[in-house]
Amino acid sequence: MTVTISSPQLRAYVSAQGAELVRLQDGQGQDWLWDGDPTFWAGRSPLLFPIVGRVRNDRIHVNGSAYELPKHGFARTSLFQVEEVSASMCRLRLCASEATLKCYPFPFQLDVTYAAEGETLRITAAVTNTGVTLMPASFGFHPAFRWPLPYGAPRGTHQIRFEHEEPASVRRPVDGLLSQEVEPSPVQGRTLVLHDSLFETDALVFDQLRSRSVEYGAPGSASLRVDFSQMPHLGIWTKPGAGFICIEPWQGHADPEGYEGDFSDKPGVIFIQPGATSRFTIAVTINLQGASPP
Repeated sequence: MTVTISSPQLRAYVSAQGAELVRLQDGQGQDWLWDGDPTFWAGRSPLLFPIVGRVRNDRIHVNGSAYELPKHGFARTSLFQVEEVSASMCRLRLCASEATLKCYPFPFQLDVTYAAEGETLRITAAVTNTGVTLMPASFGFHPAFRWPLPYGAPRGTHQIRFEHEEPASVRRPVDGLLSQEVEPSPVQGRTLVLHDSLFETDALVFDQLRSRSVEYGAPGSASLRVDFSQMPHLGIWTKPGAGFICIEPWQGHADPEGYEGDFSDKPGVIFIQPGATSRFTIAVTINLQGASPP
């Protein structure tokens, strides 16, 4: 099942499978989201819960017991229930089940709301602890935007401009885990010029991020802005030669190399009190200023 919501400036298509955004169009009918071509990557905008990235040996440890948990968790492969739909908003829900408790032993409710607000698509994930003990969790967004964006700017002119300068070193995934080694930041001032060689050794992981907003596009052409005020980490990724760039705000990240501790001690995990809700939001704003006619 796919739900469609819209404003005069954009249209969004959301699948009940994974509560995933599968298409994003502007008011001119141009597509901004990757089409999921499996030649490169079948994802489009998966939601990452209750972990981001991989955990060591694909297992978490909770109070001395081990639980098998796949990369990025299970939300992205789970069927959500559609709880509410209007012309400009939809809300989908996933609750704990026998299957989720076998790999993540915490009762939860995950509500994902999409709202079309003018030029902006706002996505909010509300994670509620429905159990009686403290619940550790991570959450991440993984949208893949077209590279190049519509309206004709060459692929090689695209860049990501950060809200602030990002001088801190970055890390890479190593077999899916967060590397111990660091690399100098490829961001020059506030600008990351995109080229395939950046991603020959996998994603860029900003685990000391200062910015909570980035702009993506070619100077003087169509662009988009991603705001993520509550998310302290960021991944940027593609496969060299592919027609997408992922801009991924996260709360949490993969296990560091060699990590053997309890899930509760994992870097980047937050804790949700029984009966409490934590919310994670991103806003994607389309800017057609400077865009040539399609």
